[in-house]
Amino acid sequence: MRNESSRRQELPWAKRVRAALTAAAVATAWTLAPAAQAQDDRMTPIATPAQPTAIELGTGALPGATASESWHRQYGSTFTRNVTVATLTPFLPDPAKATGTAVVVAPGGGFRTLSMENEGWDVARALAAQGVAAFVLKYRLNQTPADMPGFEASMRAMFSGGPRPPRPAPEAAIAGLAPQIADARAAFALIRRRAKEWRVQPDRIGMVGFSAGAMLTMATTLAGQDAKPAFIGNIYGPLSAMTAPTDAPPMFVALAADDPLFGAPEYGLIDAWRTAKRPVEFHLYEQGGHGFGMYPKTTTSTGWFGAFASWMRMHGWLGTTATP
Repeated sequence: MRNESSRRQELPWAKRVRAALTAAAVATAWTLAPAAQAQDDRMTPIATPAQPTAIELGTGALPGATASESWHRQYGSTFTRNVTVATLTPFLPDPAKATGTAVVVAPGGGFRTLSMENEGWDVARALAAQGVAAFVLKYRLNQTPADMPGFEASMRAMFSGGPRPPRPAPEAAIAGLAPQIADARAAFALIRRRAKEWRVQPDRIGMVGFSAGAMLTMATTLAGQDAKPAFIGNIYGPLSAMTAPTDAPPMFVALAADDPLFGAPEYGLIDAWRTAKRPVEFHLYEQGGHGFGMYPKTTTSTGWFGAFASWMRMHGWLGTTATP
């Protein structure tokens, strides 16, 4: 657990997290790459898919929730919303290829939805093919209208251009992410408890997140106490300046310069890791928009996963040893 001085350094970053939530909420579902837009952009309700390997994390039901979890298809991909009970779904590699490394995968969606397929299952399958035990975190979400017309109206309202609510105090910002941080901590604890069964080395568990999932990855790194990711991936999350902890884990960052949310030239997070003399790799792709994930595209942003795997290999996480 970090000391109080470290926590005071973390809080200003948390304020920026909360300020970005409204924008990030629309990003995954509404501001996708051209290849995805070629698919049907309608939100079509679907039955809850079978998730036979999903494990409840035991963090309890979302306090005050009234709407139940529901699922829909959009852009040829699968999303969920109104998640009230957190789960973790393992995607384990062939035992003959297992590297001992694990990654918690946090999909994005502005804490209102989760892009379970494009930023969850597909990422986990790709990691498992590299010999990495991957675990998709379905974390609890802010409530949205239960009916699809109401949900669509609430999303449209976010484009209305009305005044944004005032930024909360830093302490309130961290408190606002408390359920999601608790879910992430529980995910790390579960993997460590079952590490032998899943062929995972407890000190080689990383985390990769997308958009809001990247925010959760950073919050877990900074305020997750016992979670302590061994390495992190921030994929098209905010890169605002902050103070990096002296023990910050190695970080991989991928962002498109034309990202409508976070593509502005504000890369203080990269500078913070460099100032702290911690390992960081930053890929700024010319094109790709927001939410490109695992969608096949003609832009070079499609190559982010190959670059991430190469970075992991460079650090030894795809072999039998890993660098600190």
